[in-house]
Amino acid sequence: LTPYGLNTVLVYQETYHQEDYRKHHPKGKKANFQYRLETPDRLGEARIHKMGLGVLIGLEDWRTDCFFTALHLDYLEKKYWQTKYSISFPRLRPFSGGLEPKVEMSDRELVQLICAYRIFNEEVELSISTRESEKFRNNIIKLGITAISAGSKTNPGGYAVEPESLEQFEISDERSPAEIAAMIAAQGYEPVWKDWDSSLAF
Repeated sequence: LTPYGLNTVLVYQETYHQEDYRKHHPKGKKANFQYRLETPDRLGEARIHKMGLGVLIGLEDWRTDCFFTALHLDYLEKKYWQTKYSISFPRLRPFSGGLEPKVEMSDRELVQLICAYRIFNEEVELSISTRESEKFRNNIIKLGITAISAGSKTNPGGYAVEPESLEQFEISDERSPAEIAAMIAAQGYEPVWKDWDSSLAF
């Protein structure tokens, strides 16, 4: 798909705990743990420009899962060094299926994790989603985050279907992209909407 404009793929392992993974994905396309785990390798072999990694924080002990995410990132960067990488920190939130977090992560612990990733890797993109509150996202900008989402839709096909269709999880920060850009600028940073173009591809 890269010749047709694909340059970024976000593929979250959800958890590196194989038994827990199987509990949440007993059948269907995501049921094969090993296939899911090796997806970033296939992306690297396809020379994708950027790939996003992460776990669904709350399915398993967050320190263990995020440690394995860091190991995965380190491996991928060494093997597919021409690819850019992004790490996200989605915490399990209330959603239509009613799944409750196995382990809850506090705001303080999330800040600790973000700082740990920034110390571990100075170059990797760290992204914060609209799952987090407006107040938290305002304050985390200066602590290592380099990408922030806005105007997100969480229902499958949400940008093309009716707004009342089933959502996967609740949005906590509903500000528009323009409002988020204004918040970033107010803190003395420059909002960057696009930092790459296919004409610059290797």
